Amino acid sequence: METNVDPRISALAAEIAESPEKNVPLLLLRLKEIVTDPSLSGKQLQKLKQDVYYYDLVQYCILVLKQDFSRIQGSWATAGHLADLLSNCCVNFEPVEETEEYYNKVLPLAVENLLLLVRRLQARRTRAVKNEEKAEFIHTFRIVAASLCWLCDEFIQLTYQVLKSEHFLQLLLTDDVETGVIVMSVLQNLIRVNGKVFGELEETTEFAILDELVFKLSSTNNPVTGSTATRVLLLIVSKHPTLVTQICSRYKGLQHLLKKQWTGKGFNNDLEQLLELLYSGSFHHSEMQRLHQAASLIQAAWKAFQTRKRLKKLPNAVTTIQRSFRNKKEKERLILERQKEEEELRHHLLLQRQRAIRRFHQRQLELFQIIPAELLNRHIQDQEMKAALLIQRHWRGHRERRNFHQQKQALKQYKAAVTLQRAVLRFLKKRRNAKQILSPWKGPPGLTDARRLELKKKVEEHIGLHRSPVFSAESSNELHLKAQEMLIQHWVDINLQRKADLRRDALLAQINTDLEFLTNAPSLKEATTKDIDIFTSRSVPVAARARQSHNAMLQYMRWPWWKKLGDEFLDPENIPEDNLEAEIDSLYLGGDG
Repeated sequence: METNVDPRISALAAEIAESPEKNVPLLLLRLKEIVTDPSLSGKQLQKLKQDVYYYDLVQYCILVLKQDFSRIQGSWATAGHLADLLSNCCVNFEPVEETEEYYNKVLPLAVENLLLLVRRLQARRTRAVKNEEKAEFIHTFRIVAASLCWLCDEFIQLTYQVLKSEHFLQLLLTDDVETGVIVMSVLQNLIRVNGKVFGELEETTEFAILDELVFKLSSTNNPVTGSTATRVLLLIVSKHPTLVTQICSRYKGLQHLLKKQWTGKGFNNDLEQLLELLYSGSFHHSEMQRLHQAASLIQAAWKAFQTRKRLKKLPNAVTTIQRSFRNKKEKERLILERQKEEEELRHHLLLQRQRAIRRFHQRQLELFQIIPAELLNRHIQDQEMKAALLIQRHWRGHRERRNFHQQKQALKQYKAAVTLQRAVLRFLKKRRNAKQILSPWKGPPGLTDARRLELKKKVEEHIGLHRSPVFSAESSNELHLKAQEMLIQHWVDINLQRKADLRRDALLAQINTDLEFLTNAPSLKEATTKDIDIFTSRSVPVAARARQSHNAMLQYMRWPWWKKLGDEFLDPENIPEDNLEAEIDSLYLGGDG
């Protein structure tokens, strides 16, 4: 052991050795303050990392990552901090002694435990019910994934171990969008760091990764998942051009699927590059097929020429019908072929995915035989709780959707009834108004026919006893009819006057509102689009008439004094269009006009 060891490291190592197992993770977090001290120089930091390694604190961090952090203070966030601390202690560090053990045992074990921790976080997030728990798990998931990428950036030989690990393949086989995108980003970073690593994998591992990438492109419409999978696939193809031919032969119809489903989703540059590489590989793969097609095309062209030569004397309509019919049949054939290729591709990817999941479940059954019964019962209880929550969630969603559809139908009927009632009431109101305006004069209410005859008889008797020397009976009847007409006209004028009064009051209220808007209007520098919309009329005829009046007033103010003599009223329609120079978009007149 070297001398001049940092006393903080030795004291922490002694405290960890004497502490119980559940307190070790929290004690190890104290290393972060020591390692990230900004006052340390490069040589001092190297010496500090040497002390941490020789006191086996790095090995402690690696072993602690396998624990169940749900029972530890800080829960799984503590695991994320430990993963970041482990990568910080290993990066930019090379032991003076035992170098072979460090590269062949310590670093591979660190990578394996980090992958195991990432899988646990993914499973925990899938079982989480609350959104806050899901957000916390995805944050920790990103931290651990970043730590793994940091280690692989420093030690590129670890990329091969990550890609061939079963944990990484199971992480990639997920339906969760966020964790799937993060895992694909890790894959992209590994291939970017070590471009040859994908070609060194076994063929089954290569095609398992490619199957999952192509399945994600074909089974989802999420642009984030599509863009990430496209970039990873483009990087793989660009680093290993020999895989292009195998991809084209294994996934027939992939080019058409990518072009149809992902064009215009925000990553067209990467998509076009990938399609170019796939089309080039498809060209080499189908060279003989294209030669056959070229020969068929030449034969078809020659036969068409001979056919057209024979059909020269037929009407042009027959040729047009035949050509359109052939084009239609050809398009239908191409569409059917493309649909068949897409269905075969989806079916093939589904089978590959099912086989991978079946292998994973078989592996789980083998592990269950090894796990103690207590842990197995706990796992079964967790799975049952998860299944119960899933069933409850689906049932509640079904019930709410059913209630919503029922309420939606009742609301639709209620709105229809209200609309019909409103229309009927409006029609009845119009009818009543028309009767009140046009109906002739009626006698006072409560006057019966017998009473009316009695009063008429008394009037005639009075007129007969007191005849006027001025007016005759004919003139009296004419005067009576005239009075009746004047009375009817009086009631009509009263109704018109009432409407005029109502219109005048509405205009006064509108003018007061306009004055209030103009008084409270902001300055031109502070005006916004919302303020402009307030002072803009939404009636096209009113805006056009206001524009004409405004232009006429501007033109009138520019005329000389001798031209204004006698012009007390200026009609805007009489102003020539050549003289109208002032233009405005619209004028505020209050309301909708």
